[in-house]
Amino acid sequence: MRVYEAIVKGLEGIGVQAAFGGAGENAAGLMLALKNSEQIRPVIARHEQGASFMACGYAMYTNQLGFCFATAGPGAFNLFSGLAVAMSDSYPVLAVTGYSRMKWEGYGSLNETSGVNGTPDSRKMFAATTKKSIRLTDIADTCDVLEDAVNTAFSGRPGPVHIHVPEDLTERGVKVENFRPIRLDVAPVLPDPARVEEIASVLADALARRKRIVALVGFGAVRSGAGPEIKHLIERFQIPLLTTLDGKGIVSEGHPLAVGVFADSGHSSAWKAFREADVVLCIGNALNQHATFNYREDLFDNKLLIHVNISETEFHKAYRPDHALLSDARRGVKALTDALEKKVGSVPAVKVHGQDYEARHIVHLPGKIHPGELAQAIGRMLPPKGVLLADAGAHLAWLGYYVELEEGQNFRKAGSFGPMAGHVNGAIGLKAAHPDRTVVVGCGDGCYSLSGFELMTAVEHEIPVIWVIFNDGEFKLIKLFQIVTYGESGLVEFKNPDFASYARACGADGYRVETLDEFEDAFRAALESGRPTIIDARITRWAVPHYSPSPDGLIDALVETVEERFQDEN
Repeated sequence: MRVYEAIVKGLEGIGVQAAFGGAGENAAGLMLALKNSEQIRPVIARHEQGASFMACGYAMYTNQLGFCFATAGPGAFNLFSGLAVAMSDSYPVLAVTGYSRMKWEGYGSLNETSGVNGTPDSRKMFAATTKKSIRLTDIADTCDVLEDAVNTAFSGRPGPVHIHVPEDLTERGVKVENFRPIRLDVAPVLPDPARVEEIASVLADALARRKRIVALVGFGAVRSGAGPEIKHLIERFQIPLLTTLDGKGIVSEGHPLAVGVFADSGHSSAWKAFREADVVLCIGNALNQHATFNYREDLFDNKLLIHVNISETEFHKAYRPDHALLSDARRGVKALTDALEKKVGSVPAVKVHGQDYEARHIVHLPGKIHPGELAQAIGRMLPPKGVLLADAGAHLAWLGYYVELEEGQNFRKAGSFGPMAGHVNGAIGLKAAHPDRTVVVGCGDGCYSLSGFELMTAVEHEIPVIWVIFNDGEFKLIKLFQIVTYGESGLVEFKNPDFASYARACGADGYRVETLDEFEDAFRAALESGRPTIIDARITRWAVPHYSPSPDGLIDALVETVEERFQDEN
């Protein structure tokens, strides 16, 4: 068989069911191989960047490989943003791209990226944005290279990998004569029993001495499917649960031990529980910027930090744990719970100050819909098993703060790479992977404008995503940052098209709403229709997201800010 036919057949063998890519001559053979596949659903995006984001969405909540592809040169380069997302957010993604003829290397041929004689160097660029990038140079190595790549994508902390396929290998008569099935054989990251005993003894001692323990849970636990294990842990040992924004929903947020989101845009109830804790058990949490209030140096002062993570590197970043357990979150939590069962008897019930944000009164401001009320409505109406994605922007803070997830629902923000529009497109891949789940994207008008043209991809392939656009005609977070930092703002306002009319022109459903009642009617219709839908929600510009740069609360944060500026001026 030909090289791309072998790659497709190999991917079929490990369960790949969707491919997202862009058209091009160097990818023509791959496109035909996908056309003839009876298992893999090909989706040609309007732009390769969108395809790379879709592959991330496909891998987000599955244990399957996200697969994207592109032609040589500019098509391949358009994949970088999505691969960077897969790297920062731990998604197993394979990118396959064309590559100009090796025999013409250095000639400056069309789409050449060899790095020779002043040409761009795609090998270095893909190496910088993946766990591993390989150029296939011998047709006989096709299956070995593919097997190595996919196993690397899933090993340890998952991430992206890449294969260059030079055009020489696609020529007529060049065949894979030694095809064999691809073996996906990744050893799970299991906890060291001795380290489990050590940490269990520390936790047992803390429980015996009535020390205050909290669990701080992140996306790694969600990805590993550790929800039941974490629920059993906190209930059995009466440990209050805090989550990062991406950990929302690991256990129902209405659970009596769920205290809220611990982040700079999180809940004061979570800040209080963290502040009073003696021991912090971090599970599947990278302790990144927004979950640590910009890496506060005193965050863990007078606290014992226990960190469970699948990646060794997470133990050597801003915060060094007192006790580290290298493990997949689900297996690590189960091992700790089993060890604790042997050391700890009954534990008295603890009383926690839970989330009270749903009951808080939202002050109505001039203008259209208050974004906090919009977020509350989305949370109330999100169906069981629904997934809510938030792109980068002020809407993320509103959604993370006001939406309360039930068990089985998921929330995902833009990760630490944080591109605008990553989830606008990623939602298409997510829905392709989970056709039985409702997928809703909360995005700013700036985010949607960057790549909303992929709506046509959703329409063409009948992928019913719901996009809710928080429309205020400005880059809200950038504007707030400018005002706080420089005392003025500029170049942050823009005009928008009629998004609802645009949606209808594309063959999707579109609604423009200016009141909460109108939104709820439109959202209900979108849930019932099973069609790609845009809801253009006109929100007030006057609302400011809930935010504090200090875990001690907004007042203390303001005092700190004033003190810092006073010191700078003197």
